[in-house]
Amino acid sequence: MKKISLPKPLFTQNGSRAVLLLHAYSGSSNDVRMMSRYLEKENYTVYSPNFSGHATVAPENILAKSTSDWWQDTIEAIQFLKEHGYKELAIFGLSMGGIFTMSALTDQLEGVIGGGFFCSPIVPVKNKVPENFALYADKVLKMAGVSTQERAERMVNIKTASYEQLSDIEAFSKQTANKLAQIEVPVFMAQAGKDEMIDPMGVYQTAQALTQTRSTLNWYPNSDHVLTVGPDHKQLEQDVLAFLNTLSWNEEKE
Repeated sequence: MKKISLPKPLFTQNGSRAVLLLHAYSGSSNDVRMMSRYLEKENYTVYSPNFSGHATVAPENILAKSTSDWWQDTIEAIQFLKEHGYKELAIFGLSMGGIFTMSALTDQLEGVIGGGFFCSPIVPVKNKVPENFALYADKVLKMAGVSTQERAERMVNIKTASYEQLSDIEAFSKQTANKLAQIEVPVFMAQAGKDEMIDPMGVYQTAQALTQTRSTLNWYPNSDHVLTVGPDHKQLEQDVLAFLNTLSWNEEKE
């Protein structure tokens, strides 16, 4: 096996304001590294963990987990920031990470004062997730030096399991979508115009369902699905910062 350096969770303590960033389905903390660094420079404390089963060289590790594991990871990540003294925080997620972000907002978790998502299928839409997961899995196995024959054998099971897992994610997403009207904190939505993974128009259905809060919808015409590393990433970072600065952080209430 080749030695590969795997992405580690990112945690930098700066200012009194804390932000949690969650990555995509086949991603890692690397998905949100540039945004983490940008917000840190702007005096935010930022935590970007890796979801269970992620950041390894075996795609099967992801498939061995479920939405209940990743929801637990989300709860624990919020708890991690609270244990470090941050009573209030904002939470954002890319793609699948955004589904768990919105679930945290619908559950009105204590201390979460706002947040949002980037290219997330909150309302279930047509997508190409299984095909893209297969491409990702094959690439990871290749990078790890797995033989052609072993790769072919493993890919058969990986494809079957990924369809099952996608059903689990879609069911979780649907539950979250049904509770969007419960959200009372401000919501930031970002969608890439050239999103090749999910139908970009789904974001408008999500926006319509946010009836009890103020929301911001930003469109990035030049980017594809992984918006956080695409050509519009700098604009996205500035827009997230502007949104964060509108939240009612406790230091302004004192």
